[in-house]
Amino acid sequence: MTININLKIFLFAIIFYFTRQIEIYAILMIFAFLHEMGHFICGLILGLKPKSLKIMPFGLCMEFNVLCSDYNKKIKYASKFAIKKMIIALAGPITNVLIVIGCALFKNKIDVILYNNIVYANLLIAIFNLLPIYPLDGGRVIKEILYVIRGNKKSSEDINIISNISVIIITMISSIAIYYYQNIGILFIIIYLWGLTIIENKKYQMKKRIYKIIENS
Repeated sequence: MTININLKIFLFAIIFYFTRQIEIYAILMIFAFLHEMGHFICGLILGLKPKSLKIMPFGLCMEFNVLCSDYNKKIKYASKFAIKKMIIALAGPITNVLIVIGCALFKNKIDVILYNNIVYANLLIAIFNLLPIYPLDGGRVIKEILYVIRGNKKSSEDINIISNISVIIITMISSIAIYYYQNIGILFIIIYLWGLTIIENKKYQMKKRIYKIIENS
């Protein structure tokens, strides 16, 4: 398994330091790591081999080895594989929710400020990752559901549309939040989401060209 570090993480750390939000950023990164460990352990239990761990400005991303042959086998097998990927995608947010529940059980033994930071960080990570934007966990779950129902080509098309609509709606809502709360962190999150969406749009356009070549051959 390879480990890749996005150097922008240091730039973001500097920005959050000067905006006096470095402690929150550090806490978010710690629980983002535990979030990815949830994916990692679940993937190992379900028999998948980890491919890489990417450390990015707003969290980490665990990738597993996925072969085209896994999707090209019989429909019954491919559907089971899609369900495995859904379970792995949900394992991360579930890990964060379990941490919140664990803290709630020992609330009286934890410092109030620390308790609030842990709950805030884990709920934020869980909600963020469950957004219906691919390749976030929520987008991955939706894509695999669509794959089982509509097949590979249609699921790619549908999740691309869903992701684009979702990021536009989230941007509109977040713009209001930025205006009222004047939180620069929200702005960086939106920029990050747009970056993900633009990259996935380019990948989808490439897939479309491949599909056309296959259909015309």
